[in-house]
Amino acid sequence: MRAICFPAPGQVQLVEVPEAQPGPHDVLVDVRYVGLCGSDLNTYRGLSPIVTFPRIPGHEVSGVIAARGELVPSRFSVGDCVTVNPYTECGSCPACRAGRANCCQFNQTLGMQRDGALTERLAVHHSKVYRSEVLSLEELALTEPLSVGYHSANRGRVTETDTVLILGSGTIGVGAIVAAARKGATVIAVDVDDTKLAMAERFGARYTVNSAREDVGARVHELTNREGASVVIEAVGLPDTFRLAVEAAAYGGRVVYIGYAKHEVCYDTTDFVRKELDILGSRNALRVFQDVIRMLERREHPFTDLITRVYPLAAAADAFGDWNATPGRYSRILIDVTR
Repeated sequence: MRAICFPAPGQVQLVEVPEAQPGPHDVLVDVRYVGLCGSDLNTYRGLSPIVTFPRIPGHEVSGVIAARGELVPSRFSVGDCVTVNPYTECGSCPACRAGRANCCQFNQTLGMQRDGALTERLAVHHSKVYRSEVLSLEELALTEPLSVGYHSANRGRVTETDTVLILGSGTIGVGAIVAAARKGATVIAVDVDDTKLAMAERFGARYTVNSAREDVGARVHELTNREGASVVIEAVGLPDTFRLAVEAAAYGGRVVYIGYAKHEVCYDTTDFVRKELDILGSRNALRVFQDVIRMLERREHPFTDLITRVYPLAAAADAFGDWNATPGRYSRILIDVTR
């Protein structure tokens, strides 16, 4: 079967790989769409410290069940439209014992620590598969990145009394925006791209700030009566936005980091203590896939508008080349594995 492989950084090849072999607890998924994430771009660029080469990328998956093992529960049927939880957990590390399998010490995410979903078929344990009778396959491919953003709002303990500053309005940032707005919070969205900021407004942001033209700190102080944001969610992964998150947070506030900084971050740590901040990491997603699917099914927002472009599998090299050259132009790229 066909797959996309990174033999080395900056290289993309269409290759033949062995057929997926499902076990008795697995479903065999005919992959239809794979969304490309910033982590895939970092792998392409050779900037991910957790990826070795060669590697098949991809962890944002939608597809159709083609076969099911004899021990798969009857709720799964051939022909079901599904998405996939791409994470593993060991069940015994400190995080797993604490009920936080999303940050398992030994997690292996599809396309990162193990080969991913940019292939024609995928064998997946049934516990990692989620069905929908309502959503299109394009919508199902958005479930994982929206879940990552949604989880960050849960990590920040967002409530209706909060003002939430979200740095970055890509798909993961939009997941955080939607989650915070649904919890009743006042949302301020920040990005360098006016198109993404307009999208952020459509998904629930009350205020938007273009950081290429405006002083974010000054604008946040203005919008919060000079108090700062009670919750700041960083979904960019740059040293400047890591520091800005701390600077813009209110006294007694919470800072949530989703983004991975690609370079070392230097802080003046005074505000850590003076503001008594809760500084939280947010990794992957915990027990929100089904909730996000239900949210998508209600069609409260035009989620497919997040998809900037769809490339056929045979043009995956073009997709990564175009994205690498002009990353700001894209919110979400999907690869159509059937073409």
